[in-house]
Amino acid sequence: MNELITTSLHALETSFMVWVGFALTLGGYIIAKAINLRYPRLPLVVVASLIVMAMLALFRWPYDAYAQTVAPLFNRLLGYATVALAIPLATIRFDELPVKRLILLLGTATLLGGLLPMGLAILMGLPHSTVLAFATRAVTTPIALNVASLTHAPATLVSFIVIFSGLIGAALSPLILRNVKDERAAGFALGLAAHAIGTAQAWQRSAVAGEYAAFGMAINAVITALWVIAVFH
Repeated sequence: MNELITTSLHALETSFMVWVGFALTLGGYIIAKAINLRYPRLPLVVVASLIVMAMLALFRWPYDAYAQTVAPLFNRLLGYATVALAIPLATIRFDELPVKRLILLLGTATLLGGLLPMGLAILMGLPHSTVLAFATRAVTTPIALNVASLTHAPATLVSFIVIFSGLIGAALSPLILRNVKDERAAGFALGLAAHAIGTAQAWQRSAVAGEYAAFGMAINAVITALWVIAVFH
């Protein structure tokens, strides 16, 4: 009986902490959104991440404990959000796109997005499993983790590489893309280089940029998953 009560209390505590973590993260996003409305050039996702980190420090909640608590919920939500990106793809007029140039660009970006960081990891003498973790650098987290399970790359490192590269891409995008006037090109570049975080940043730029970022991210994820699994599985 005591064991049952202890188990129930532990489950309630875990559930409560999940919602606390969710509320803290949502609060960080809401504050970041207000800042972004006043200063549009500041990357929303990066600002939200910094605010959440500050709140964790304020409440003395170790990041490892926070991440372990909210990871199951956010990983599930991220999967739903990734699939939901198919909705804006339906609005793109594919018959107006330069298909040949697009295929060439996709192929080049997909291969370089994985091979370049893998080559640098090899030059640095990193272990084989670590090198494989860089193969999915430009792929959104749910797909990257599935690929990692097949290639036996360390899942924690894969998640870190994907999230960190997305944050860097989102943070630098206002500077790198400041002179790009074509919203389709800007969005496509963000989706290819910074996956889901870049796509979120593209939506802050414009609806057209967001649509093309979702398109670039989705196609890049599929192509990368196919060639990485074919070569390293």
